[in-house]
Amino acid sequence: MIAAGSDKHISALIGQLKEIFPGVRFSSVTNGRDARRVISEQNFDAVIVNCPLPDEMGEGLAEFTYTSSDAMCVLLVKNENSEDVADRTEDYGAMVIPKPLNREFFYHAMRFTAAARKRMLGVRSENIKLQKKLEEIRTVNRAKSALMKYLGFTEQQAHRYIEKQAMDLRCTKLEVARKVIQMYEI
Repeated sequence: MIAAGSDKHISALIGQLKEIFPGVRFSSVTNGRDARRVISEQNFDAVIVNCPLPDEMGEGLAEFTYTSSDAMCVLLVKNENSEDVADRTEDYGAMVIPKPLNREFFYHAMRFTAAARKRMLGVRSENIKLQKKLEEIRTVNRAKSALMKYLGFTEQQAHRYIEKQAMDLRCTKLEVARKVIQMYEI
């Protein structure tokens, strides 16, 4: 998505971005309020903000993008303000590119942004997998604890019981653990 104060700026940015990402579709808005609404309703790979917008500087939009979406945020800022804006928005993961745009620098910055997003999504995916695995371990341990408490099993016996039930019932250890917890911890 492109947020810029005029259609002329939007057209110019789309022209440059189509050279970098030929098959990509672009959405555009002309103010921060509309950008927030669209970001809330749709998923984007990146939000490019040509600062300032008519109703805001763009830094708040970078924070909003960071807290409410998976999109990378790129702020295009006048050269003399770019360092200050970068300092204020780096915690939001925003990339600040000074204006006027250097075509080659813009190209490399956008490619880097695309690569960083792919990396971020890969890390997020791995994090979700690890959280699920940790939750499974916690649930199985809770079930083993219930078996030890109510049936007098040792930890090894409880572990073996859950594994054997999973094999016999052709389900996961997590499903068996949930049934054990449901049975003994109500």
